[in-house]
Amino acid sequence: MGKYFTMGELTRSSEAIRLGIDNTPPPAVKVRLNTLITRLLDPLRELWGGPITVTSGFRCPVLNKKVGGVPSSQHVRGEAADITVGTPEDNRKLFDLIVSSGLEFDQLIDESNYTWLHVSYSDNNRKQILHLK
Repeated sequence: MGKYFTMGELTRSSEAIRLGIDNTPPPAVKVRLNTLITRLLDPLRELWGGPITVTSGFRCPVLNKKVGGVPSSQHVRGEAADITVGTPEDNRKLFDLIVSSGLEFDQLIDESNYTWLHVSYSDNNRKQILHLK
């Protein structure tokens, strides 16, 4: 658990609840989620200076398949979160902040014209920046 983000926040899924899927992460995934929180999400929240909402964090393989995620998704490994600060305009500002911040990350993806951002952290951070329509 971090200063601003919790394990519950990174594992909660209304879709899993709706489908009756147990989205409890195994111990190794919990370790990676904690690393994502402490190394990327909490420092990002400090820099942003306001709330950041996680719309999708960990997804067990069954849930990931149901929502159309690729089997190799970093969400399944506990390395990724989809986040928003409310509007595409503010998400763009957050995106630019991440790029200029010097924070370590694996991927930063602008999803659907800044509808949300995908951020990830891994053992081998690539600092990959993508824009997906």
